[in-house]
Amino acid sequence: CETCSKEEAKYRCPRCMKYSCSLLCVKKHKLALSCNGVRDRTAFVSVNDFTDLNLLSDYRFLEDVGRTADAAARHPIMHSPATKKLLYCLRNKARKCNIDLRTLPVGFTKRRENSTTFNCMEKKFYWHLKLIFPHCDAEYTLKGVPDDKTLADILKPYIDPVESDPVVCQRLKIYTASPQSDVQILMKIENRKQNSVR
Repeated sequence: CETCSKEEAKYRCPRCMKYSCSLLCVKKHKLALSCNGVRDRTAFVSVNDFTDLNLLSDYRFLEDVGRTADAAARHPIMHSPATKKLLYCLRNKARKCNIDLRTLPVGFTKRRENSTTFNCMEKKFYWHLKLIFPHCDAEYTLKGVPDDKTLADILKPYIDPVESDPVVCQRLKIYTASPQSDVQILMKIENRKQNSVR
């Protein structure tokens, strides 16, 4: 077992190929590595290792994608006048605040998960944020973050050595151990060519 190194391994994780001996060790490995235990159907397979099973798996994956896209296109909520009106209002409010708000097409997971709203009474946006800590392979999603909250305040519960949660602090120890001035905050530039990440 690659988790406890005591018992003989009985299970192998379909996603990261780690060996485990029991359900407890499986859960521990999932928590430690942020692994969901689901086989990555889009993982690269070299031509030499490509088998009939891989071909069948790819074919089924493409069929699933087609089915999901078709279901999303037919979903009544996505095309309801209320949804379109809400998006139109959100874009208008953003334009007045000098924000270039862009939305993904119907059926995209990011669009479905997004919970960004505009509060008309307070006249401010409440954003849906995703914090990615690349040196620790950690990812956190925040909902309802007011637009007047500073980045320093947003990051305090994660990388502040005093105020952060002990479990999160332990996971992000590279960031908590570093001086605050050394931590860089970057935002991905969207609408670039495929595989060109900046």
